[in-house]
Amino acid sequence: MKRLTLAAIMLLTALGMMAEKKCIVVYFSATGTTAKLAKEIAKDKDAALWEIVPAEPYTDADLDWRNKQSRSSLEMADPEERPMIKMCTNIMPYEEVYLGFPIWWGICPRIIDSWLENNVEMLEGKPIHLFCTSGGSGIDGAVTYLKKGYPSLKFDIKK
Repeated sequence: MKRLTLAAIMLLTALGMMAEKKCIVVYFSATGTTAKLAKEIAKDKDAALWEIVPAEPYTDADLDWRNKQSRSSLEMADPEERPMIKMCTNIMPYEEVYLGFPIWWGICPRIIDSWLENNVEMLEGKPIHLFCTSGGSGIDGAVTYLKKGYPSLKFDIKK
């Protein structure tokens, strides 16, 4: 009888977990602005939160977009550049993903490509809601870039 009760509890727990919508907010933030927005979304959605952290942190000099030799300028000038990420998270258990980043040169930073390429198989079939922060550019260029680069993924803009 104890085995049957334990099996029933495990089954009901599993069914409850399946019925519960799970989502995660994944973001990259170079200056903290996107992190703030990501935390607000995670709180609002009662979602898990994961920061995409570069293996080599960006310095202020790295982020100087006016300097053509800065790290960010060089990365964005090379479409094949994929900055290393410190660690990835398992997004398999999540049904829905919110992906946030600052807009760099009208699109997402190359580190977003790094993360997507590491997770593309786990992301297929899941809605990926994009959000961004920017000093002047909108998200449209990033959406076009991502849809073209990752046609098997389902991106949308969460407003």
